[in-house]
Amino acid sequence: MNAFIKSFMALISCATIALAYKPFTKPFETVKTDAGLVSGTTNATGDIFIFKGIPFAAPPVGDLRWKAPQPMQPWQGVKKCDAFGPSPMQAKPVAFSMWSEEFLIPKEPISEDCLYLNVWTGAKTSQEKRPVLVWIYGGGFNSGGGGVPIYDGEALAKKGVVFVSFNYRVGVFGFFAHPKLTKEAPYHASGNYGLLDQVAALKWVQKNIVAFGGDPANVTIAGQSAGSMSVNCMVATPLAKGLFTKAIAESGANFSRGSSTLLQAEQDGIKLAEKVNVPGIAALRNMSAAELFQKAQGQRGPIVDGYVLPQTIAEIFAGHKQNDVSLLTGWNQDEGLLFGPIKNAADFRKEVSERYGADSTNFLKHYPASTNAEAATAQLNLSRDMIFGAQNYTWANVASQQGKKVYVYRFTRKVPATGEYVKYGAFHTGEVPYAYNNLKFVNRPWQPEDHKLAEVMSSYWINFITTGNPNAKGLPDWPAYITNNKKIMDLGITQKAVSIPDAAALDFIANKMSSSR
Repeated sequence: MNAFIKSFMALISCATIALAYKPFTKPFETVKTDAGLVSGTTNATGDIFIFKGIPFAAPPVGDLRWKAPQPMQPWQGVKKCDAFGPSPMQAKPVAFSMWSEEFLIPKEPISEDCLYLNVWTGAKTSQEKRPVLVWIYGGGFNSGGGGVPIYDGEALAKKGVVFVSFNYRVGVFGFFAHPKLTKEAPYHASGNYGLLDQVAALKWVQKNIVAFGGDPANVTIAGQSAGSMSVNCMVATPLAKGLFTKAIAESGANFSRGSSTLLQAEQDGIKLAEKVNVPGIAALRNMSAAELFQKAQGQRGPIVDGYVLPQTIAEIFAGHKQNDVSLLTGWNQDEGLLFGPIKNAADFRKEVSERYGADSTNFLKHYPASTNAEAATAQLNLSRDMIFGAQNYTWANVASQQGKKVYVYRFTRKVPATGEYVKYGAFHTGEVPYAYNNLKFVNRPWQPEDHKLAEVMSSYWINFITTGNPNAKGLPDWPAYITNNKKIMDLGITQKAVSIPDAAALDFIANKMSSSR
């Protein structure tokens, strides 16, 4: 009898293991999330399962407009998730400057009901525990979405990670503060709804990613531009503690960027309500999304609200209060953004003299303007460094000085282009299709060296996502960044480690911006 019982128990144990070791099926997969079952599709070769448009929070509409994301109500049956959910409420996408349509959201749908995420996985069972990448898009906190072609996750999923992208609220829907909203919120703040959406998406990953073959203990967040600033905020906020272990920040942070206080943002909210001429929050919530968007356009972003961001980013990091993560960060060679005409040399030198006074001579050593051509280059480089370079440079320095593992890059490849795009060089966002191995989505005259760079960069990114170190056999060595030699990786036609060539200029600008906060 004892032998029979032992055999029976062994059989039950094997059956239990078999049930837990759930294989995926083709061509459609059903996965159980905390809110219900979802089905997806596969890629053309059948080796990647794709789920698009999974809701991760209740639609933030009606009474939920300007509230923290609420749990998704469970659904019955299987939710078909084979198409991107609507992009957040914003203007219709129109190609401009260097950003052709591959860099923009789909033309439709666009809706206030936007809290959806997407998953690409090559895992064959829910037991694999693959490293996870969670992508946060850019767009100045006023545009963007997870459905942008260059954010496709298939290529990185083929390299072994579970790739997640999601939407968060932008513009007036994501960053509107008002005293009445602050009063009604249980956490006594308002305005950072877009950041709260990001936290909610990361919490969804912790609860659900195992079902897609991912490892919730090995999550990396990554973003570019406002997405990189968002990564910076997620590393800073106590609300995201324990939700990820590594961060990739491409061209954006908030160390010397002026952020509104809650009081300032509330006053801006009062002025906006007066401009819209609608009495009360209830009436504002009753406005259609389209009408509100049209009447309340304007630049908005994260605020120091005392809750999501208890202090400024600089203060949080100075106090060692940020989340403990490894960091890969950098910026692009030619991503200066000018919001007006380029000044001639004489006018630029006059402006420098008025702004920097006794430091003007030192300034012009770093950003020379002897000729009009030189002055034009100086203005572009200054814009690059103020908006992006000095931010990520400061983050790298702070993290290194605090003993964190840091890797820094400079993307220098002048992106091949035709027509009006040819003049932009290594432009803002130009690195994204390389890093995520998505050149195939971009209509440019790619050269063999571009495909090689994409393979190298995506391998670096994969290695960092997996282990916290971008290096592996067969790749040029990427040294960890330390402040005494400031070695970074030059990601261009060739890939090589170099000391930052313009560190003195970055130090000058970072110090000036820090002292003027």
